[in-house]
Amino acid sequence: MSLTRAAGRRSSAARARRGGRGRARAWAHLTDEQLLELRFCDLKLTIERSPLAAQLKRLYADLARRGIAFRPHVWLSEEWFSPDGVPGFAVPFYLAHPRLERLERRIMHEAEGGDSRQALRILRHEAGHAIDNAYRLRRRKRWREVFGPASLPYPARYRARAGSRRYVHHLGEWYAQAHPTEDFAETFAVWLTQKSAWRKSYADWPALHKLKAVDELLAGVRAHRPPVRNRTRIEPLAGNTRTLAQHYRAKLRHNRLIRRGLADELLQRAFSTERPRRGTARAATLLRADARALMTAVARALRAEPYNVAQVLNMLIERSEHLKLYLRGNRRDARRYTRWMLERLTGLYSQGETPHLPL
Repeated sequence: MSLTRAAGRRSSAARARRGGRGRARAWAHLTDEQLLELRFCDLKLTIERSPLAAQLKRLYADLARRGIAFRPHVWLSEEWFSPDGVPGFAVPFYLAHPRLERLERRIMHEAEGGDSRQALRILRHEAGHAIDNAYRLRRRKRWREVFGPASLPYPARYRARAGSRRYVHHLGEWYAQAHPTEDFAETFAVWLTQKSAWRKSYADWPALHKLKAVDELLAGVRAHRPPVRNRTRIEPLAGNTRTLAQHYRAKLRHNRLIRRGLADELLQRAFSTERPRRGTARAATLLRADARALMTAVARALRAEPYNVAQVLNMLIERSEHLKLYLRGNRRDARRYTRWMLERLTGLYSQGETPHLPL
């Protein structure tokens, strides 16, 4: 979609800015082009008046169920993030209003956390970071022995071992392998999740000792007042004068910098960057339609975990969208090749070849 400013529509956006608190989200009725002209601070968003309020209530209930008295503070910003030294975290603006979520999906083709189940997963992960900061857990010997030094440089990319059972599976893309602090946050999220039955689910995994370590660490602090109690908010939305158009230009530019790899090469053997005729299906559409059958077949053929197959397939779908690929030839041949491609990539990653995943 075009992110250029529409001069003829500025007056509508200006009226929405002037509407302030007295009008019920006047900008919600603007077109996408008009909405993109607004600054973040013009949106006047609050968590209390958003669908996020119910999600946070569930998160705090999870913490209470585990006997944790501390409640991380949460604020709206441009993205999900948890700053070092801050016992709280930021959530993206688009989750505060359905109109903004639709805009995010139209431009980025997804809205991370837009599904209530996914949102809770991410909230539990971010709560892990906040509690780590609040109680300074990473300074403890036990934390360092189990997860490693938190002082390790945070990588721009990480190498994931898809077959490893030394890490829990929570957010996807083997995110626990990115850094010791992410390993802790992912492990905490699994431990926190109600009815996760982690002792049984991870009984035969080396990752079980990490879950037990989290249980021990939290048992020692859960009833105490945390030493770090600041309410700092980094890059809050209320003071952000960037326009939504500026935000999305930067976000799209960042996505384009993701390096092409073997997946791109294999995809372009089966699919075309040019649409051969009107009505030809997109590669991503075909992959989504066949996702369940592909994952089942490949997982059975390789005796691989469905989780690992799903992560590779999700990567292929994302790259197909990014490259704007279309079907080349007939669907039967495309399905046969796609299964081979998925088997090859999943097999390579399971044998030690590691996907480079952007952070």
